Amino acid sequence: MDCVEGLARLNAETVSVVVTSPPYNIGIPYHGYDDRRDDNEFLDWLEKIAVECRRVLSADGSFFLNVGGKPSDAGWPLQIAERFLRHFVLQNTIIWVKSIAIQREDVGSYPGLSGDVAVGHFKPVNSEAFTNGCFEYVFHFTKNGKVPLDKLAVGVPYQDKSNVSRWKSVKTDRRDRGNTWFIPYETIQEQRPHPSVFPVKLPEMCIKLHGISRTKLVLDPFMGIGTTAIAARRLSVPFVGFEIDEVYVQEAEEWLAREGTQNGGNGRIHQPRFQRTPSVA
Repeated sequence: MDCVEGLARLNAETVSVVVTSPPYNIGIPYHGYDDRRDDNEFLDWLEKIAVECRRVLSADGSFFLNVGGKPSDAGWPLQIAERFLRHFVLQNTIIWVKSIAIQREDVGSYPGLSGDVAVGHFKPVNSEAFTNGCFEYVFHFTKNGKVPLDKLAVGVPYQDKSNVSRWKSVKTDRRDRGNTWFIPYETIQEQRPHPSVFPVKLPEMCIKLHGISRTKLVLDPFMGIGTTAIAARRLSVPFVGFEIDEVYVQEAEEWLAREGTQNGGNGRIHQPRFQRTPSVA
């Protein structure tokens, strides 16, 4: 169903984490949705959804909004974020790096790197004026701007192990990853069933950062083929999502079914349980 109708069925402050990537309004060829609307009409529509998401989000909840754009309109993701800023506080801005090139000469005596590295995937830009787009934004919105996070759940080991014993505040060989996340797309040979889908690891990391133990329900109002649902299932947290395109819903259900078959015996996967709640005024 349409997420506007779906969100109205959820009670206030029942969602712990929202992870979503709405249409960007840049002409992406979705199966049953026109991604070329008037900009102001699109922003007004998206703001209405932001208002509903704020209503259903708990007081200490997290809203992770993945937004991309196109090189010829670099400010568009920020215009989208501005509409959400009317109703949320921007607590963190995470840069999702999809492709990166590192030259050996730029890292000095860094261990383990023997030559230049270029990893990840990007869509080449055929233009003399614009560079290839190798990142997207993940805006972390909250209601008060001070929601505690489980930063070490997505942390990385210290490169200099002496930090573990030198700093009194350090309890383990793990540090805050920071706000740049390199998450490449999986390489696939066949055509993607959805033209704009993020890797499962992205919503997984968002949920972990918020804190799995504090996550009672995950929401994706633009579910697509169910990437956030798969992440929630792998982390054994309940999920609810809405998608208007029946083809994508079928893809999501089939993906969830395959996931359950492949992982059902390891104790890590369970069928999320939640009750459909009545509409609220």
